[in-house]
Amino acid sequence: GLREVAIELRRKRLIKSKDLFILCAILKGGTKDIKAGEYSLNQSMSPVRIFNILSTGAIKTYTLTIPEGLTAQQIADLLAKKNLVNISEFIPLVMDKTLTASYHIDGTNLEGYLFPDTYVISRDTGARELIDLMIKRFQKIFTALIKDQESTTGRLLPAKDIVTLASIVEKEGGLAEEKPIIASVFLNRLKKRMRLESDPTVIYGLKNFDGNLKKKDLRTPSPYNTYLNYGLPPGPIANPGRESLMAVVHPAETDYLYFVA
Repeated sequence: GLREVAIELRRKRLIKSKDLFILCAILKGGTKDIKAGEYSLNQSMSPVRIFNILSTGAIKTYTLTIPEGLTAQQIADLLAKKNLVNISEFIPLVMDKTLTASYHIDGTNLEGYLFPDTYVISRDTGARELIDLMIKRFQKIFTALIKDQESTTGRLLPAKDIVTLASIVEKEGGLAEEKPIIASVFLNRLKKRMRLESDPTVIYGLKNFDGNLKKKDLRTPSPYNTYLNYGLPPGPIANPGRESLMAVVHPAETDYLYFVA
């Protein structure tokens, strides 16, 4: 209640008088309007200003930047370091088939659709809310790219294939201007029914990768091993950024079947 808030503010020496703060709140007519959350307050603020901040819900926000090419697990690790979101809920939600289906995504989980970008969140932002922000950002970017492709080329891969291939392009690295060429190599190999032979797909399928890809790893059976299997892996191997998605939607026109990593 209001009195408890006033006591806490006085304890932290943010106000000089509990009664004066309560009086300000009563005069402002909002004794029940104080909203829970983390706030950035200091001793130079007047009781009226503090009440205005608490009653308008102007909670403290944090900037969270998700780099391109992280897996869902790596995003969870980043969130753990930032201590901003309950990560015990994050991965189970990402792997939730029902939640995935609710976004009309063709797949069993949300890997690939957690769009890398900068987000402004608070400590009250839950894992579900953050995931929703990331998926909706992906949908906005992806829809614009697809509309652009439909209007220019008229030839579309299924959305899942675009995201899956974009995730491989992302993990193969390279400069932004190289990505359309990398995408064209993989698309050309797919057309000729050649294996993609992409190291990052193998790494994604390994249970315990120590950072050193060995020859035996290339022979290890996995749905994601594109040295053994033809076609694309079952789904994305990371969360690609706009440039990688764009590279698949607008690949370079080449006959290349190989590139130097």
